[in-house]
Amino acid sequence: MEEQNILDPLPGLAGIIQHLVNDALTEDLAMGDVTTESLIAPEWAGTGLFVAKSEGVIAGLPVAALVFEQIAPSIRFIQLVHDGVHVSSGDVIARVAGPLRGILMGERTALNFLQRMSGIATETARYVAEVQGTKALIIDTRKTAPGLRILDKYAVQKGGGSNHRHNLGDGVLIKDNHLEAMAMSERGITDTIRLARQMVPHTLKIEVEVESIDQAVEAASAGADIILLDNMSPEDMGRAVSAIDGRSMTEASGGITLANVRAVAEVGVDLISIGALTHSVKALDISLDIEPTTMSFNPINES
Repeated sequence: MEEQNILDPLPGLAGIIQHLVNDALTEDLAMGDVTTESLIAPEWAGTGLFVAKSEGVIAGLPVAALVFEQIAPSIRFIQLVHDGVHVSSGDVIARVAGPLRGILMGERTALNFLQRMSGIATETARYVAEVQGTKALIIDTRKTAPGLRILDKYAVQKGGGSNHRHNLGDGVLIKDNHLEAMAMSERGITDTIRLARQMVPHTLKIEVEVESIDQAVEAASAGADIILLDNMSPEDMGRAVSAIDGRSMTEASGGITLANVRAVAEVGVDLISIGALTHSVKALDISLDIEPTTMSFNPINES
């Protein structure tokens, strides 16, 4: 595969990603790597293969590459697949070559990023497959690992999903606690939506979380752009979608699993948000295997 600039698949995010990688390496190497530095001579070189140990969707290769680049520029990281590709157990997804010390020092940090992001992409792809043929989009939430949101949401995209808000300034989402607070000043859903419309730029969409069909109808009549149907049964969601009648987009959320996501999608909602994509990640099993036959005990050519 032709080599790419490490951050090409992550346009506009280079500075943020480099900061995250720096922090992760500092966490692991703040006091050095006493094992590697005690056993592995600086001039030793070798090659390692990143191998998928289970079936899934790969995400995070550019981040893994950046780990090794920051440890030692002489380490070469070659992607053998692209992010978003479905792999089988035993598939080799990348090759890393260069100073053995640097490869071993970066192994765990690179795998931590790669396994987590691939786990998110894999789970997202399962949900996307379940709703295939419906109009529903699978989307994420802000239930991400602190500091890793940009990577978590990138991984959702690579699994075929879409992103909800990246941060609290990304759009208006009036939730149950907002409505409870507004009720203390005797404002209901309609007044709350109108106030939000007056206060925020016209470029921002307004979404309202509702728990009943009546609330959904009121929100649509008040001009909500998106109505979040929270913890409703598929039957009630279907009734709400019919009552809204296209005046607002609809989003299903709460209690959605692989077992019921198809039934939810078939009621006609536009979006299905699933926090478990990022808050309950099962890492994809990936290993880095050093190839003994490639090891060199001669001084490394740094040119």
